[in-house]
Amino acid sequence: MLISTIAMTSEALNLYFHGEQMSFKKREGTIEKALTQEEQLLKIYEVRHMIGPIADKLPAICSEESIARYLRARNWNTKKAGKMLKETIKWRMEYKPEKIRWENIAPEGETGKIYRANYFDKCGRTILIMRPGFQNTSAVNGQIMYLVYCMENAILNLNSDQEQMVWLIDFQRWSSSSISLKVTRETAKVLQNHYPERLGLGILYNPPKIFESFWTMVKPFLEPKTYKKMKFVYSDNPQSQKIMEDLFHMDKLESAFGGKNSCGFDYQAFAQRMREDDKKMSSFIDSGCSPSVISELQQSDALASDHCSEVSDEGGCSSCDEAASSNLDVVDEKIQGQTLDSKDVANGNTTLPKEMQMSEPA
Repeated sequence: MLISTIAMTSEALNLYFHGEQMSFKKREGTIEKALTQEEQLLKIYEVRHMIGPIADKLPAICSEESIARYLRARNWNTKKAGKMLKETIKWRMEYKPEKIRWENIAPEGETGKIYRANYFDKCGRTILIMRPGFQNTSAVNGQIMYLVYCMENAILNLNSDQEQMVWLIDFQRWSSSSISLKVTRETAKVLQNHYPERLGLGILYNPPKIFESFWTMVKPFLEPKTYKKMKFVYSDNPQSQKIMEDLFHMDKLESAFGGKNSCGFDYQAFAQRMREDDKKMSSFIDSGCSPSVISELQQSDALASDHCSEVSDEGGCSSCDEAASSNLDVVDEKIQGQTLDSKDVANGNTTLPKEMQMSEPA
């Protein structure tokens, strides 16, 4: 994924193990607690009490539905969920994601590196299409702003009975030069810490062999439930195509993903849709609501199980080691300076820069 569209890809992958990769730790996978609705509500109220009076001023981010997502992301640990939510509140007040408008990030969207599809999956979930190979900018700040804008827009357009989205990641034109640990770090920080439980499913469409090698290295550092959300799909594999047919309406799905829709990304049409959504967003702000509230105001019961299988979007939010963080630029340069031959990957000879290599989990 991402950033820049998530500078995406290794990003899409790294996106979830930010904390684990940088600190070289593996957090133990946890089994989501089976709580009754009453027990869940008690924990929600406990977290809301931890937030204090400001919760009344931020009805969207502090709604029962929103707090429940933070609790699920932290396996219903109220202390951890409360800390996570407080950090998000601070971030939203400083970054003001709801005030980002199309004119602020239009150049980032020219190539369609990230865009919201104008259709839903069969579960009625918003679809974000990510094409890391179409990265067109180098400024991390601009890429992150575009990522946040796309996330807010996807949430704005969620159906009333949904609070999660689907990421459809296209690997056309992708290469090792698409990898940036610096961008990955910022992407992971935003997505993991401030948009918990928003990802329902991630489709990695036709990833090259070199990407598979990165994925294999990262798997031990992923939360089990997060790993299960990511599915590899190949156009020449009948079983893979069955996955696409089960998830999407093939007459609406773009041909790039095996669908029957021959229309590709249209920048002008997309820009117009975004401008219209900006007006919708502004109307909510003028009425005193925060943008992220939009879908939550429509949801009748966030504690009820989705009609699609629900998975916990738990990602680490631990900080990067200072040493690892300061070496990101060096690592990026080394990655850009070397490519892995497909034969080497097939034979398991994937020698990466020392800084990229991860130790075995304890």
